[in-house]
Amino acid sequence: MLVKTQVKYIQSLSQKKLRDEEGVFVAEGPKITEELLAAGNVDLVQLFAENNWIQKQAFLPQDAVQTVTSDELQRISFMQTPNQVLGIFRKPVFPPALLLRNKISLMLDTVQDPGNLGTIIRCADWFGIQTVICSRDSADVFNPKVVQSTMAGIARVHVVYEDLPEFLQKHADIPVYAATLNGTPLPQLKQVKEGILLIGNESKGIREELLEMSQHKVTIPRIGQAESLNAAVATGIILSHIV
Repeated sequence: MLVKTQVKYIQSLSQKKLRDEEGVFVAEGPKITEELLAAGNVDLVQLFAENNWIQKQAFLPQDAVQTVTSDELQRISFMQTPNQVLGIFRKPVFPPALLLRNKISLMLDTVQDPGNLGTIIRCADWFGIQTVICSRDSADVFNPKVVQSTMAGIARVHVVYEDLPEFLQKHADIPVYAATLNGTPLPQLKQVKEGILLIGNESKGIREELLEMSQHKVTIPRIGQAESLNAAVATGIILSHIV
């Protein structure tokens, strides 16, 4: 049975400050929870799960598992429709050095929608992108909505927050490919073996300062009348061409 202090603590993890202080994040649902449990760099703190889900699991650390009813899960869930299990995990541990040589990395300029950020990380995971560099005013990668959208990509993709102009100055030898509405059409782009793909804000695009620091502008050819593409959709399309 859940006690009031547990409910209060879990609900407090909706705040970035509390997540940072505790070094944890929340994930919900069978698929993402099972993938995180299998990941080597994410440690489990506590699981709250319905009995029917627990019975299907072959290996669970019993001291970290608490059986709850669907009503109790509703009280602690960040989702409109809770799904069998909620887990509290330690934040993943990655090597401190960012490896940008001989690979493609992502850079996000003020991507503020949690769903977009999570989906971009999921795309990065699909295409084998190991590093995502976010501006400091982007959404928090450990926001529960971001975590859910990553579908466990959060355990495999290293997401860091940096001053982007300063970062690009320090890594001036790495070519930057900026996604814009007026650039080289994607099909004309030669194979990319090393570089940073820069994606802009959902409504404002990429800051002029960063555009000026980009060596290449790339564009997804438009056939219809849509004004623009969703940031996560654009990221997936471009990665499918250049990876």
